[in-house]
Amino acid sequence: MQITVFGLFPDLIFGYCQAGILGKALERKIAEIQVVNLRDFGVGKNKKVDDTPYGGGAGMLLRVEPIVEAFESCLHVKPRILLSPKGENFSQSKAVALSKLDGFSLLCGRYEGIDARVERYVDEMMSIGPYILMGGELAALSIIESVLRLKPGVLGNMSSQEEETHFEGLTEYPQYTKPRNFRGFEVPEVLLSGDHGEIKKWRRKNRSQLEKTDR
Repeated sequence: MQITVFGLFPDLIFGYCQAGILGKALERKIAEIQVVNLRDFGVGKNKKVDDTPYGGGAGMLLRVEPIVEAFESCLHVKPRILLSPKGENFSQSKAVALSKLDGFSLLCGRYEGIDARVERYVDEMMSIGPYILMGGELAALSIIESVLRLKPGVLGNMSSQEEETHFEGLTEYPQYTKPRNFRGFEVPEVLLSGDHGEIKKWRRKNRSQLEKTDR
């Protein structure tokens, strides 16, 4: 799988992707992650990537030219996804859909926002939640990890995904480990019974339906 991230802070992406399951995915050639620095396509000798908004207002906006030129340097990486609060809410079902593709790209915003004309050059917009971040890098990493952990060979036990949080629209059941008693709080007796049928029923009963948030 080929994943390309467009942004202003490549080190944020590269650093995180070297650790944990993402690092394993890269080592095993399950995925290739490319980061395109928008500053390489900046305007003029100072490689300017932002400017003040027409009509006035606080902050700076990312200019359209560096972004589109960066896109044109990687024409093969689609769909192009703009990370934006205006986008569709990212979900486990979306992660599954993306995991079945050969690749995708993510555009990380910064500053006050992005020139609206960029939206003409993306295939979709996506949000990881109704809150504001300083930039899209954390959102990009959340999506990348959520997708790559679904690829065969990344996790040690693929079957465990069927019981994990958000799978099939359910939250995961409560889990416990040693000690059996912590300050008077006991592990449920059924989990110590050895009766796998009863344990399975208890786990199913103690999973709850997620509120549907997909738009």
